[in-house]
Amino acid sequence: MNPAAVPFEFFTVAHLTRIGNQRAATLAELLAGLEQCSDASIFHHTYQTLGRHHFLTEGFSNDFAQWALADANRDALAEQLAALDIRDYVSIAALRADLCRVVRDYCSEHPEFADQTALDPFFFCESVEVTVPFGRTASTLSEFRDGIAHLSHSAFYFHFISSRLRLQLRTNDFSHWLADSLGLKELAERVNRVDIYTNTLDSARAKLLRLIDLERGTHDGNTNSNPNGNPHGNSHPPR
Repeated sequence: MNPAAVPFEFFTVAHLTRIGNQRAATLAELLAGLEQCSDASIFHHTYQTLGRHHFLTEGFSNDFAQWALADANRDALAEQLAALDIRDYVSIAALRADLCRVVRDYCSEHPEFADQTALDPFFFCESVEVTVPFGRTASTLSEFRDGIAHLSHSAFYFHFISSRLRLQLRTNDFSHWLADSLGLKELAERVNRVDIYTNTLDSARAKLLRLIDLERGTHDGNTNSNPNGNPHGNSHPPR
């Protein structure tokens, strides 16, 4: 396999959290907040929450769903909010629209709950993302594997989860480079199918590394085949 013409550059990332002046004590106020809050706030309470809770595979994956369950005591609404899969979105605007739709429809169907005060208010926060080069690049599959193995949780999250918004594609940085730069489209698809909800960041990384190892084994096997077509490198058939 030839080295990539454009190497993959790994980045490390940090997120600074800022508490805004918006809050919601009722479902109606939550809807108003969802309509008016910044894109950075929607990102923080959905994408960034998934990164912060990287060690969990159970429970709700966004802050809105968690608040609806724990503080507003609206189980059905919480389930509907949690059912929104961030892998389906390539823009914050589309995600915001669906969050608003779910809350609006619930309030229309259950007007008696719209102005009911929750146990604790929801505070809208924002995430400010700061990225710097990790100091490592990859031009081959082996270098790429080594880079992924050394990434921090936040850097892995940056390349594998939040990159969908940056690329505006239903994929991630890893799959995008594997397909476009190394021509490994099938591997790219398998990597993109790793479930970010049923895996922790560590187990998702482990699955990616196994997929890459399988791909390397395939290419190594082809490379090591002898001219006679016997992959075992001798004249005897395998036992």
